[in-house]
Amino acid sequence: MKEFIEIERSDAIKAHKNADTKGKAMLEDLLNKKTFQKNVMERIKTIEDVFKDQGIIASEFYVKYQNLEEDTLNYEILKLICKALNEDWEADWKDSSQYKYYPWFIMNEGLSGFRYGGCDGWTAYTTAGSRLCFKSEELAKYAATQFVEVFRKYLY
Repeated sequence: MKEFIEIERSDAIKAHKNADTKGKAMLEDLLNKKTFQKNVMERIKTIEDVFKDQGIIASEFYVKYQNLEEDTLNYEILKLICKALNEDWEADWKDSSQYKYYPWFIMNEGLSGFRYGGCDGWTAYTTAGSRLCFKSEELAKYAATQFVEVFRKYLY
């Protein structure tokens, strides 16, 4: 028979803050490291961080998608990046008042090449939509600058 113990998140955070290194590690193992990290942008900085956050083994991912074209492989990675950065949020494409944010890139090989150019928020009514949108302008900007090479490989 399994027994469950309920603990308030605020109490867990307090215990983590006051714990030594071993205590912090134990709490993170029990309650998930994300519980103690305030901002997703603090923990998702690399593709490896995305894989870890999503419970994916990188070598298995690359074996699974080894025969894909580079743009398609990077699309798969971008979907994971969006999922990780958005945490539990999913765009509601039936809600035209809900903003969805997308990075906007300037793609001009002749001048300074591929670079992040801004982001925009849109509302839409549709039954299908982009998997590459973000719940906030801040996350769209972060993704565009932190993972610019993945976007470049997808778009070019």
